[in-house]
Amino acid sequence: MSAIKKFQVTFDCAEPERLARFWCEVLGYVVPPPPEGFATWDAFRESQPPEERDAWFACGDPSGVGPRLYFQRVPEGKAAKNRVHLDVRVGTGLVGEERLAALEAECARLIPLGAVHVRTLYDGNDSCIPMLDIEGNEFCID
Repeated sequence: MSAIKKFQVTFDCAEPERLARFWCEVLGYVVPPPPEGFATWDAFRESQPPEERDAWFACGDPSGVGPRLYFQRVPEGKAAKNRVHLDVRVGTGLVGEERLAALEAECARLIPLGAVHVRTLYDGNDSCIPMLDIEGNEFCID
């Protein structure tokens, strides 16, 4: 059996730091300390050539269990539906109205952060809420 590999999830985006900080709020992730030799991320940013400033940003699970999220600036905007998306699991183990209420509460928490509610899918037992992040990337509250 082969060893399990660590991985990161990479987002192509317009504003890496802004999108990273949004996902920190959604997932409870944190921004790591600035690179060695820099007291702040701003000091690191100022040390970069102008064309490299704000080109990337990252965040991670403070417990070290979840994958690192990496955000890289790309020149083109989002043009189509994501082929991969994140499911934010807040209703695990819940069913019916109890599950729906947990998903709706999380949706309500994320809207002031800039997330967009697309629709609510509910069949009386199972539920899911598709949403968009602040750059229009699809994700689900599940």
